[in-house]
Amino acid sequence: MKSAAAILLAATGASAFAPQQTSRASVSLAANTQGDLETLAKDLNPIVGFFDPLGLADGDFYGMGNAASIGFLRQAEIKHGRIAMFAFVGYCVQSNWIFPWPQHLDGSTGPSPDFSPEQQWDMIPEAAKWQIFGIIALLEVFDEAGGAGDGSGDHYTGTRQPGKYPTAQPFRDNVHFVLDLYDPFGFSKNKSEESKARGLKAEINNGRLAMLGIFGFITADKVPGSVPLLEKLGAVIPYSGETMAPFEANFHVFN
Repeated sequence: MKSAAAILLAATGASAFAPQQTSRASVSLAANTQGDLETLAKDLNPIVGFFDPLGLADGDFYGMGNAASIGFLRQAEIKHGRIAMFAFVGYCVQSNWIFPWPQHLDGSTGPSPDFSPEQQWDMIPEAAKWQIFGIIALLEVFDEAGGAGDGSGDHYTGTRQPGKYPTAQPFRDNVHFVLDLYDPFGFSKNKSEESKARGLKAEINNGRLAMLGIFGFITADKVPGSVPLLEKLGAVIPYSGETMAPFEANFHVFN
């Protein structure tokens, strides 16, 4: 029933996050001033507009300056939105289907979809979890280095557009062929700047909706009755574990 819940959420919520149609180029997606953020916020959601109750857009993180700090915040939101979209879709898929081929050295497949995704995560071997976190760490280091081995590449707090993952060209030149994470097949190469801007704004809105969606699923499984709609759809599998523990509830890095 997770798939039914996902369809319902998409149908009822997407319009609320749809970007306002506009004929002007609006604001650059590399917005790095509070004025840019206010304009972008209106484009993303004209009803809510600019919402910053903690005043983070005025911040100067780590002495980087305000423009760099805004780049840091925008990168964080876009990245969290993308991960939430992966998580939301993965949650729905894992609740209904798993890969049928062997996934472990003993020839067994992954945990059954009869278990919730949280339970499935608890059931996979620790070595598999370390592989996942290892790949994430490598991707993060490559991003922070701007795609350059010496860390000299463009950074999202500087000249690189927030959310634009660095090209893997240096890796292709020096190691072996690999696709770029950002537009790997070059679909956006011939798009107009306005079309690219609309697509990226839609991505931000979809990411915000996905963050609400995935936490709705997790909360419903952990706290009975917290999301009545999912309860009515039969999409809840109670989970008694620790959702935010990376490996298991008693896991600690140093012992």
